[in-house]
Amino acid sequence: MAEVATVKTPRHVAIIMDGNGRWAKKRLLPRSAGHSAGMNRMIGLAERAKKLGIRYLTVYALSTENLARPKDELDGLYSLIKKYFLKNVDALIGGGAALRVAGNLSLLPEDVRQVVNQGVARSPKDAEFTFCIALAYGSRREIADACSAAVSDGAAITEQEISSRLYTAGMPDPDLIIRTGGEKRLSNFLLWQAAYAELYFSDVLFPDFTDECLDMAIADYSGRVRRFGKL
Repeated sequence: MAEVATVKTPRHVAIIMDGNGRWAKKRLLPRSAGHSAGMNRMIGLAERAKKLGIRYLTVYALSTENLARPKDELDGLYSLIKKYFLKNVDALIGGGAALRVAGNLSLLPEDVRQVVNQGVARSPKDAEFTFCIALAYGSRREIADACSAAVSDGAAITEQEISSRLYTAGMPDPDLIIRTGGEKRLSNFLLWQAAYAELYFSDVLFPDFTDECLDMAIADYSGRVRRFGKL
């Protein structure tokens, strides 16, 4: 009888969702159409990750660097959040998921902050699956703020003290970081938390990153040996 391969499911997967704008451009559509398609795919991947037994999924939705993009593009993205965020969040929560947001929300418009905070407030505290959205997120700023908070609290600057003050405090570090869209860099995403994460790069633009693409990334991860610096 043939031996059946066992798939090792990562506990925490993080995704750099790259390629929405290029996806729209290829179709002669406005960039806002790419962001809309990306938002739909983001929710679909969260549902798939939950079914696969992944406990935490973190997605890079909006970086602090993205906030310097043209006003019309940002206004379109903010409009999408206000229109669809709570609806999508409620669907996930109804399926037994919890929502977290990582980032400096003070950088977002007040009406957008209100919508995001409403979604977090509706979220259960003891769910088996946590969906974390990185909004107005920058990892260097996150680390600097964590160090400043430790100093203000009179704590020693140790790895544990810094980790406990990050936006992702209480969550395990990602086992696997996926980047779509063909680029091969972290782009200021989870730099502290990524210390021993496995990296997986896909040429597929994010709106086309199907459930099957996620399955392929998990299968690739499953075949790796993680030594964490040991033999």
